[in-house]
Amino acid sequence: MQSVRDRLENILSRLANRAADEKVYTKLYAEAARAAADASDARRKAGVSLGPLDGRIVSIKDLFDVVGEPTAAGSLIHAGAAPARRDAVIVQRLRQAGAVILGKTNMTEFAFTAIGDNPHYGTPGNAADASLIPGGSSSGAGVGVGESTSDISIGSDTGGSVRIPASLNGVFGFKPTARRVPLRGAFPLSMTLDSIGPLARSVADCAIADAIMAGEEPAALQPVPLATLRIGIPRGVLFGETQGEVAEAFEACIDRIGQAGARAADLPIDDLIAEMRAATKRGTIASMEGAEVHADWLANGASVPVDPHVTGPLSRALSVPASAYIRTIRRRGDLVAAMAERLEAIDVLALPTVPMVAPSIAAMAGDEALRDWTEGLLLRNTQVANQFDLCAISLPMPGTKLPAGLMLVGRHGKDRRLLAIAAAVEVLLRP
Repeated sequence: MQSVRDRLENILSRLANRAADEKVYTKLYAEAARAAADASDARRKAGVSLGPLDGRIVSIKDLFDVVGEPTAAGSLIHAGAAPARRDAVIVQRLRQAGAVILGKTNMTEFAFTAIGDNPHYGTPGNAADASLIPGGSSSGAGVGVGESTSDISIGSDTGGSVRIPASLNGVFGFKPTARRVPLRGAFPLSMTLDSIGPLARSVADCAIADAIMAGEEPAALQPVPLATLRIGIPRGVLFGETQGEVAEAFEACIDRIGQAGARAADLPIDDLIAEMRAATKRGTIASMEGAEVHADWLANGASVPVDPHVTGPLSRALSVPASAYIRTIRRRGDLVAAMAERLEAIDVLALPTVPMVAPSIAAMAGDEALRDWTEGLLLRNTQVANQFDLCAISLPMPGTKLPAGLMLVGRHGKDRRLLAIAAAVEVLLRP
């Protein structure tokens, strides 16, 4: 069995070979990772284990505090900020579980956009084809797992930022119910919508990382018999403008799950989506709460360049009055309750994670209108889970030339149940 240290050295060697053009990782902790790998190997030799994450190579998005260094959050504004005085809670918990923390992964500036581009630190090329977008905002996380330079990568998800890159890079990405995993030490975008989740190459690895970050004892997922499963398919606005190949792959997945005995039926939610859109017309919750986080430099101007795709929406949201924000939050509470009631009849919703495969980086850079349209489509399906306070997972979907994802959405707080269902579906869809 290969030692953890040998596996780590193989990855570090791969990264050293492309060091001049590194865009996936913004920081490597080579020496600390070597020490953690050696400690894990020594434990194994002594017959001791810290659990299922012991010796796994993990990377973290560049918005989690690591003691002794600034948390840049993909921006030049914070590159020279005061060093973090302690690790983020999730970083502490991963270290205590024996994870070998390889480094920090690239992200879109302040976790705000879904394409995955960053004008300051470069845009990581997609793991399937480096000329394609990685998806964001956890761009480096999706590519790192997709190219096998990380076993697991930790991202954040405010409107789809874990699941979009998971879908486009052909890996698994889990968004837990908000507040399941502590946010302390994570640079905020939206206090209402932010959640911290793993990207990995299996449901089991997502479940292990999620449990450890949530402060739970990781336990094996109990298989769910698919014959008992009730699946709701929210056909309507969430299925519009879906690429033919993605739509066909999705229907094939549903057929296969149906053949295993699950019952799938249409479950309309367009009315609730329309009401949420109406409630957030003045400004999205993420942009209004993000504008508060960044109010100082938005009001006074930044001393360094900021991605215009970030400054535009945040600046507009800064002028939304507090009364409109409070009204939006109150209305969201009503709609969250209405969605919970609607979903009582099913175990999970199923839909394509995003309605497309990854377009080219060049196309996004060359056409602003196309970029805006693409970003809207990338976020459209995933953001439903954040807006309505649900949990969700993206699984790689067989049957497409480029990676695409199948998204299963679970009810609020039913995270372990969703992961158990996803594990059963994963076995069924395995190529």
